[in-house]
Amino acid sequence: MNKEVSKMMMVCVVLEGIITYINNFFVLGEPHYQMILSLILGIFIAVAYKMDLLKLASIESEIPYVGCVLTGIFFARGSNYVHDILKTLNIN
Repeated sequence: MNKEVSKMMMVCVVLEGIITYINNFFVLGEPHYQMILSLILGIFIAVAYKMDLLKLASIESEIPYVGCVLTGIFFARGSNYVHDILKTLNIN
């Protein structure tokens, strides 16, 4: 798959994850404590260890830690979600 297409797909997956959280927290008003805890822990771990999946895909931000925060959102979605992203990008 073309690298540029992979990058666009990665951004689409990031946006889908963010929209899902916004929908659960603000629209449905049903934020479960497990979802909130996984989001906090995912972001904390990604920032603490400077993990950045977007950087691996050669998508770098001028704003520090944006890639780490977005990676934390990936992590919060679960291992199947992250595995699917890596499979799509042919990283694993």
